[in-house]
Order: sequence, then C-alpha cells, then structure tokens
Amino acid sequence: MLEVSNLAKSFGNRQILKNISFTLADGEILTVVGPSGAGKTTLLRIIAGLETADAGTMTLGGQTYQLSGEDRGAVGVVFQDFNLFPNLSVIDNITLAPQLALKKDKAEAEKEARELLGKLQMADKGNLYPYQLSGGQKQRVAIARALAMQPKMLCYDEPTSALDPALRDQVAELILSLKDSGLTQLIITHDMDFAKKVADQVLEVKPLEG
Repeated sequence: MLEVSNLAKSFGNRQILKNISFTLADGEILTVVGPSGAGKTTLLRIIAGLETADAGTMTLGGQTYQLSGEDRGAVGVVFQDFNLFPNLSVIDNITLAPQLALKKDKAEAEKEARELLGKLQMADKGNLYPYQLSGGQKQRVAIARALAMQPKMLCYDEPTSALDPALRDQVAELILSLKDSGLTQLIITHDMDFAKKVADQVLEVKPLEG
C-alpha cells in the first residue's frame, strides 16, 4: 500500500503541490488527472524518487521509503517518451538494468525478458531496435523494461498522449491485465475518459493560484 500525506513541492517562489494526500491499496489503480501546470508529473517524479518533496511523507508497504539502496526499483516508471536506448535491441533494453542493478546473469535476465514480451504480445520483437517499432510497441517495451526490475508499483506518465483511440483501448486493456496480476499502478493522464475506464480511484489536481 502506498500512503501519501500532505505532500508539498515548490520550484523557486512557485508552489506546485500543496497538501496532496491519498492512499493506494495493493493491486489497485490510481489515475491522477488535471490540466497542464497542475503538478501531475511533479507528483509522479516525487513518488518515483526523481524529485524530493519539500514537505509531507510517503510510505510503501507501511514503511517510509527512500529510493536508494535496497529501495531502488521499488517504483517503476514508464515515461511519456519511453526513453528506450536507440542503439540497443528490445531484449537488451529490457535486460540491461536487471543485470546491472539486480546482478542477474545474462541468461536469466533474457529468459525473464522474453516471458514479459510474451505476456505483452511482443514475443517476436525481441531482436528489433526501437526505430523499427510503432509507438504502441515502444510503450510495451518500456513497460516490460520497468517490470523486469520487479517493482512494487508501476507509474505511467501520460500513457495515451500520442496514441489514437484504438491504441488507447489497447493500453487500457494492458493496464487492466497487469492489475489482474496484482500490480499496483499509478497513472498520470489528461484523458478523463481513459482515467475512468481503468481507475479504482481518480485524484484530481488543479493549478495553485499565485
């Protein structure tokens, strides 16, 4: 369970987040919605350990966590632009971090990567490179790469922003299938229809005045 209490963040004189609180149970999906400038991505970056909050607390599994050392990898992130390494194949993109961070040997990492690709209907794409993939396929590789680190929770930054309606439905199905496997997920989105389709709860954030 993720518990966030009174989270606050400012950049210079501009306060982005103020008194953000919510609880996300294990295996549930929370969508965070709101207009540009409301702090959605900042909230995700704080939860993922990429930014530090000015105030407030976060606990995961009942324990306050800092995303370093043994907690690194507790929260996986699928970025809006996917951040795949263009010079690495799909398999190498997925297996790099498990080998470096989790100290898995290459054969074990590749076996698990191919199992993930199979679950994501990408079993025949392992030897391709990012430039050979569609946007939807790149997103699935990014999800597989995040899952390969065995996170307790997976966060997405605008997973439907560049996709047409048919692909949005596929992403919704994928996210719900991951929920069926017990994965806790947090999704930043501007798409309210998508948010309602996949979410157990919706958190709406608004730009702060001043």
